[in-house]
Amino acid sequence: MRILFIGDIFGRPGRTIVRDHIRGLLTQYNIDLTIANGENAAGGFGITPQIAEELFDLGVEVITTGNHVWDKRELIEYLNAGLSQPDSMARRILRPANYPAGSPGTGVYEGTTKGGIRYAVMNLQGRVFMGNIDDPFRVADELLARISSKVILLDMHAEATSEKVALGWYLDGRVTAVIGTHTHIPTADERVLPQGTAYQTDVGMTGPWNGVIGIQKELIIGRFLNNMPTRFEAASGDTRLCAVVIDCGAESGVARSIERVMICD
Repeated sequence: MRILFIGDIFGRPGRTIVRDHIRGLLTQYNIDLTIANGENAAGGFGITPQIAEELFDLGVEVITTGNHVWDKRELIEYLNAGLSQPDSMARRILRPANYPAGSPGTGVYEGTTKGGIRYAVMNLQGRVFMGNIDDPFRVADELLARISSKVILLDMHAEATSEKVALGWYLDGRVTAVIGTHTHIPTADERVLPQGTAYQTDVGMTGPWNGVIGIQKELIIGRFLNNMPTRFEAASGDTRLCAVVIDCGAESGVARSIERVMICD
């Protein structure tokens, strides 16, 4: 089984490069399951139901998010409505599972590929520099106790490298892959851990690299120089698609390989 995970889709440039290249990637790598982090897909901050459905139409099967998940208020009603509809596309949009009880939506999704392979996707958020939320290590244990699928991918949306690496080791052999998001810069540490879990600290950003992690560089530089609040706007130019391809056993869920992918427009 082959899984494509696309890193933080940022604004219109990110959505455009996904639209232009996803079909080729699915064919080139013989992909069975496509997952994307979409928390920045709407202008760099949040995601709307319309954009989520556009990504689903392109072939993305599950969308993960992170700390910007509530930036577009219309998503809240969409997720709440989806909880009562088992076949709703809203159930395939995840927010971190370690958010407070009663938060809209859910942090885990179990489904079946077109080829009949059962899988699960989990979404967690780190606590270091990220706010006061539940322990992602213990919440991961709770989720795994309920999941029946063997193929399990976790999007760990976190700031601290150490927290991501620690969780990778903690879950080695219990999930197929732990893929980090949030910092937007791809790390060169992709590997399969000893017990068969594919790991990368951060898959990187899918969007405009002619800026500072997706934002117009002049605005960010000005913020550092004068420390004054300003409205951030998405950058443009040098658009790149960052992703990983994971090969694993369909019945065992054990990862065999992980490969970094970067496409430049």
